[in-house]
Amino acid sequence: MTEITEVPSPFCGIGTDDLSVQVDGLALKVTANGCAVNTPAFEQAITDTRPRVDGKEVSLDVAAKKAAVLLKDTKLPVIGGCATDVNGMRALLALADRSGAVVDNMNFSAARNNLLALQDSGWMNTTLAEVKNRCDLLLVVGTDLEAFAPRFFERYIWNPDAMFVDDTANRQVIYLGKAPSGTASTSPNGRAAKVLTCNDAELPEVIAVLRALVKGRPLQADSVGGIAVAELQMIADQLKAARYSVVTWAAGALGFRQAELTVQTLSEMIKELNTTTRCSGLPLGGREGDQTANQVCGWTTGYPARTRFSRGYPEYDPYLNDANALIDSGEADALVWVHAFNAKAVPPIDHMPTIVIGRSGMAFAKEPDVFIPVGTPGIDHAGHAYRMDNVVAIRLKKLRDSGLPSTADALNAIENALREMTV
Repeated sequence: MTEITEVPSPFCGIGTDDLSVQVDGLALKVTANGCAVNTPAFEQAITDTRPRVDGKEVSLDVAAKKAAVLLKDTKLPVIGGCATDVNGMRALLALADRSGAVVDNMNFSAARNNLLALQDSGWMNTTLAEVKNRCDLLLVVGTDLEAFAPRFFERYIWNPDAMFVDDTANRQVIYLGKAPSGTASTSPNGRAAKVLTCNDAELPEVIAVLRALVKGRPLQADSVGGIAVAELQMIADQLKAARYSVVTWAAGALGFRQAELTVQTLSEMIKELNTTTRCSGLPLGGREGDQTANQVCGWTTGYPARTRFSRGYPEYDPYLNDANALIDSGEADALVWVHAFNAKAVPPIDHMPTIVIGRSGMAFAKEPDVFIPVGTPGIDHAGHAYRMDNVVAIRLKKLRDSGLPSTADALNAIENALREMTV
């Protein structure tokens, strides 16, 4: 039994790198600095060690060849999930190029809310280091930040070692839309966050009013979405008075139509605040490899994930290349599902040939044609994954010898078998 310290996590998205993990053979136990997101992800047991074809255990070579046979004559295969590390995503794109597949990250429909705003008018965003060292006012919009990243406040708001904030306990935190589920946003001196709640459907109007107040526009209404305009005026005044405010949101939590317009409204408000003070956005993400998928796809193809290779070159379309839509319409004729982080993230059920490259322990309502259990980056092998602010690739450690192949190993084996069949 050994204990490994300063363990980085690929699960929480915020770059947590101070976990202590006890390793006893294949069993892991988080002994320090765990949270509701990281601890169960690290401690999940290994239950599958060998690939399966039609439910029967086989070697990796046999499974890879079977997968290649299923992909060989397809017209439009789909590679979904895309939850892996940098090397796994590189191998995924190589297989997509070889097979003419559509690549679609499982979280892209949420990320699209951000990308459409970015593509249309741009934004001014910050990094976790800047939040840690400069932020004096945090506005959390439409998101339960404590549930998304339980240690965010501990590491980036109430940290005592900020470079440009004299007393971090005096930082202001405001929740707009959703209330926090815990007490992590309460400051060390006991001051609770200010919370103004409204329904998701009312959030676009609330944000539009807040932007109008920041710009000094006159309003006739007394309330919007159940929130008094006077309360929103106080937030607008605080944003304008802050030295370095940060506005954060999770695109996946904005559960209403055309949420990209609300992201754009926030982004434009941030730009307007920067005419007299400093303000930055902080989109939340990075869990289950979504930032890694978009980063690697971006530098490899020039596009985010949701790109197809069926014409021999990458084509990006955030709507037409939706994997779920292609499966539901019957256009897709095979599915490769890649998810090395979460055993509960199983592929959608369909009658098409299905190949799963996934974390050990996946339980299927319908056994896939091929299942290759793979190691988890940061546990079973070393690797790199991008945290939520996209500026840091976390160096993940190997904690145990499980004997499981990496996602890259499995996908490369399939791609090599497919190449040999088509030569």
